[in-house]
Amino acid sequence: MLGLRTGMAEADGCLNNPLTALDAMGSVEAVLGRVLDARLREARRTDPVFARDVAGRVTAFVLRGGKRLRTAFAWSGWRAAGGSGDAMAVLNTGAALELVQACALIQDDVMDGSPLRRGGPAMHVDLARMHRAAGMTGPPESFASSAAVLAGDLALVWADDLLTETALGSAQGPRLHREWRAMRKEMVAGQYRDIHAQATASSGVDEALTIATLKSALYTVARPLALGASLAGSDEHTLEALRSAGRCAGLAFQLRDDLLGAFGDPAVTGKPAGDDLRSRKLTYLLAVALRLADADGDEEAAAVLASGGAPRPDCSVDRMRAVLERTGSRTLVESKIVELAADSLRHFERTGAAPAVQREFAALVERASGVTTRPTEEVA
Repeated sequence: MLGLRTGMAEADGCLNNPLTALDAMGSVEAVLGRVLDARLREARRTDPVFARDVAGRVTAFVLRGGKRLRTAFAWSGWRAAGGSGDAMAVLNTGAALELVQACALIQDDVMDGSPLRRGGPAMHVDLARMHRAAGMTGPPESFASSAAVLAGDLALVWADDLLTETALGSAQGPRLHREWRAMRKEMVAGQYRDIHAQATASSGVDEALTIATLKSALYTVARPLALGASLAGSDEHTLEALRSAGRCAGLAFQLRDDLLGAFGDPAVTGKPAGDDLRSRKLTYLLAVALRLADADGDEEAAAVLASGGAPRPDCSVDRMRAVLERTGSRTLVESKIVELAADSLRHFERTGAAPAVQREFAALVERASGVTTRPTEEVA
């Protein structure tokens, strides 16, 4: 981890100058390296087998990649609120967000049975391979699912430890911790609503938006913006504008993710395409398609998209994709993403942030949504 410690020193030096939100996405790697190095040493002292099999895999998973968008949005919120206070506290908060994201992804893959994540095997798949290679007894899948849940729990524990340490060292600690607590509850509630919708075969557009908001929009953008702003001692007007901007940008992010989940290339996204369709997961894309099919009296399309018990074969997934195109759902969702991205920039402008910060936020929204955006000041 020597290189990572060197990177940390470089990150510390960079903080003497203003980092952009995109710079922060790179700088947090060094922070994660420092944090994970220390946590892995602690795990080895606790138990070497646990450290090798679980803690080591969590460390590798976190460092394997990811967009680091949550860190960038936290930095953007901090800058929009004036950028006062300890900049390293913002990067530490970003690192804690990346650890929570690791927890969410690891456990989400277990729930969904997804085999691929970040261009490599999902945690439970890797652990099943370890079980087989070691000649362990019992079903590999059962062991792997249980161990992966524990790996996710460990990532969350590390995240909470880091956020608590950051809050205790900040004058804005109580505000930071309140935002963090709210974010965790929303994330868990959103995940539950997701599996509940599948179990009840829900198809409602409002239900799909509720899930997307709780599970992704608030957690990916709105709360990170507010966490960063809290560290800067933000006033309520700025926080309210950031929350509105974040909700819109976060929904745009999730709707783009829904489209990539249905139509994306696994070589580009690093995760399987069609899993949401195969399991008939409720997404805004699916809910809109069902509403359009019903409005048009398209019984064939409704039948293809209807809930069913067993996971669908590839031929059924291909038919679902064709129906999403035919009903106009894909086009409508694309338009909704554009609308949400534009709304997000308008809300962010209400913070009164400097033009450079507004441009940085626009670049982040573009990365998250896949939509080319420009701050209002740049639109002639």
